[in-house]
Amino acid sequence: MIVTTTHELQGYEVDHYYGIVVGEAVMGANLFKDMFAAVRDIVGGRSGAYEDVLTKARKIAFSEIEAEARACGANAVIGIDIDYQIVGDKGSMLMVSIAGTAVKAHKAKP
Repeated sequence: MIVTTTHELQGYEVDHYYGIVVGEAVMGANLFKDMFAAVRDIVGGRSGAYEDVLTKARKIAFSEIEAEARACGANAVIGIDIDYQIVGDKGSMLMVSIAGTAVKAHKAKP
């Protein structure tokens, strides 16, 4: 499966546009991660706990978008947009939403 943020696939021709596909993941952040992240905010540095949660959410969302594209017969998703949001009570949840256009493409002849 080819996934790209571009609207064209260099070296490929698009045969069919299937439409928009979406992958979403909402992950909770627990109390201990929040406390350690707050300490890091005060003293500086990166929050590995939150980075791990975001990475996991992004991988889940990409997996979903690829599965949805395959289900409709696509072999690529183009024009991908990735959005990160904080949702839930007191911003306790992290959401990753990915959308793109599912297409069927083949290698262009030289």
